[in-house]
Amino acid sequence: MLNTVKGMLIEYALSLPPLVLAFDFNPQSLTRSRTITLRTGSAPGTRGGYDFALPTETARVAQGVTVQPESFTIEILLDATDRMNDGDPIATQFGIEPELDTLRTMVEPKAQGPGGLQTLASLGLGGQRAFQRSESASVLLLVWGTHILPLFLTSIRVTEEAHLPSLVPYRARASLTMQVIEGNNPFYQVEKVRQVVGAALNTGRTVIGGIF
Repeated sequence: MLNTVKGMLIEYALSLPPLVLAFDFNPQSLTRSRTITLRTGSAPGTRGGYDFALPTETARVAQGVTVQPESFTIEILLDATDRMNDGDPIATQFGIEPELDTLRTMVEPKAQGPGGLQTLASLGLGGQRAFQRSESASVLLLVWGTHILPLFLTSIRVTEEAHLPSLVPYRARASLTMQVIEGNNPFYQVEKVRQVVGAALNTGRTVIGGIF
């Protein structure tokens, strides 16, 4: 049986209520994807890019390329069994409903009120006048291992696997799809530095290994 490790989703905002979700997930179930959109050259005989001869010409070769943001899909386990066995009163009565409510709140529109405090837009606690009301998605931080990534949660799919006699779920698996927020924010910049260092280590290992 594969061991699970802890991960966490944290809403990066002044929010009411504050949103934090800790979970178990199997690293082998994490899928990362990034797509590139190509615009081919119009010159006769060129397909998939522009002509080139030297490495210094690669910027021109790729001028028709658009890189899309990276996305993640992970499967997480929500299970209150151990807490119920330990006599946790919240788990005994509510199972994992608090965790599922947190996930639902993370994907619902938020309204910003006085002092930048965010609440669910459906509660109507934002600006009193219609033109003052603006809805936005939650900015979240995915924390696992050495990674802290800023992202939007774009899709959730929950499969409830076990229920209490009251039909409250106490075990479920959730598939979460997320899109990374790429830019100059500090979390993404730290991740890119870590990525560059890792790539350099791999190149050094490859050269030392005598492949080149």
